[in-house]
Amino acid sequence: METRNLTLLLDFYELTMANGFLQENPEKIGYFDLYFRKVPDQGGVVIYTGLAQVIKYLSNLNFSDSDIEYLRDLETFDDKFLSYLKNFEFKCDVWSMKEGTPAFPNEPLLTVRGPILQVQLLETMLLNIVNHESLIATKARRVCMVAHGRPVMEFGSRRAQGADAATYGARAAVIGGCSGTANVLSAKQFGLKPLGTMAHSWVQSFESEEAAFAAWMRVYPHNCLLLVDTYDVLKSGVPHAIEIFKQLKSQGITGPFGIRIDSGDITYLTKQARKMLDQAGFSEAKITISNALDEDVIQNVLEEGAQVDSFGVGEKLITAASDPVLSGVYKLVAIQEADELIPKIKLSNTVEKTTIPGFKHPYRMYDEHGKARGDLLLLASEKIRQNSTIYNSDPNKTIQTRRLKKWQLKPLHQQIYAEGKLIYQQPATLAVKHYSKEKINELPEACLRLKNPDTYDVFWSKQVRQLRTKMINEFTK
Repeated sequence: METRNLTLLLDFYELTMANGFLQENPEKIGYFDLYFRKVPDQGGVVIYTGLAQVIKYLSNLNFSDSDIEYLRDLETFDDKFLSYLKNFEFKCDVWSMKEGTPAFPNEPLLTVRGPILQVQLLETMLLNIVNHESLIATKARRVCMVAHGRPVMEFGSRRAQGADAATYGARAAVIGGCSGTANVLSAKQFGLKPLGTMAHSWVQSFESEEAAFAAWMRVYPHNCLLLVDTYDVLKSGVPHAIEIFKQLKSQGITGPFGIRIDSGDITYLTKQARKMLDQAGFSEAKITISNALDEDVIQNVLEEGAQVDSFGVGEKLITAASDPVLSGVYKLVAIQEADELIPKIKLSNTVEKTTIPGFKHPYRMYDEHGKARGDLLLLASEKIRQNSTIYNSDPNKTIQTRRLKKWQLKPLHQQIYAEGKLIYQQPATLAVKHYSKEKINELPEACLRLKNPDTYDVFWSKQVRQLRTKMINEFTK
């Protein structure tokens, strides 16, 4: 996974278009925005994730000899284009939000500027990375939110759609709030904590449940978390676990002790198990549950009074099963010929598919208490003054204009590459997780609700609005 050359992970039209650009106007500069159109699960916010992998991809972008020979055999491209690819040198500028930033529809997560044939070649891989990892981080935030501070462990590798989805998805889940992952490769690569207990096969492989637990105790006396639902949770599993904990306590070992329940009526079983553990003197023993959990299941069992200390969440997190697509797109917003910047727009019969033209940067507006009051898109060339009129990007909002008050504007974009040179230091995964949590806490609580969240306002400057309106009118006459 680390050594594969992913350069040809692109759509064929990107190559045919790049070839055309090289033939027709190799000096033309293109500006592309990558953004999404709606939040999954009818939620209020997306956690932008994937920048680390974008950097890894762009920093290793090259066409191997075997790539060139494969493309030559297609008999579609001439020697000039194949030579260009063989000697490919990344020359683009990239601006991006910091990884972990809470983001909203139709604002650029990242913007790429460079020779249009190069910028076009990046489309599929950038979308593949950002759409997937942002989706999983967003799902993880939802799951961890309803856990109310209880640890959530990512357990989904065996149900993920492939090795990359498992490994990078685990990283995204931690950025979204998970305490760690069962995926050891992901833990190794990204400095995470590998977590796990035992499987039913351990218990089944011994002559009895008591023997299986005793063997585990001998191997892991200082981390004795026992899976108690192989046979019968309350008649067998919990009583046998209590006997093991008593033996450890008699040896002066004080834990951590715990049980995991992976099936059955979770609410009832955890309530009864908690009573049994407490009565035996093990009120400190933790109860973990797993088995097809998601934010709805977790919320329901906790509301029913389930006694749970932590969660193992697998397939429904790593696949974002309830809404498994982030609608990220990569659209041309401007070209540059000589010194002239020419905005570009893509029209549609639907408002949400009509692009926002021009080279833009997003800003977050903060009040005097450090709370985010909305985001604002500005053209890169403009400066905005206090008390300026700003326009809501949501046509369904009753109030369409506001005055820019004495709020602090903080840029959301940082430059990542300058003419192909990496100028940004990507933080470690756990630092990204911490940053994301900080930024989530700056947002209005109403936009963070799982059900019927309030819409977070994204505004346009007067220049952005006028440019879009003018271009729509020009093309629809």
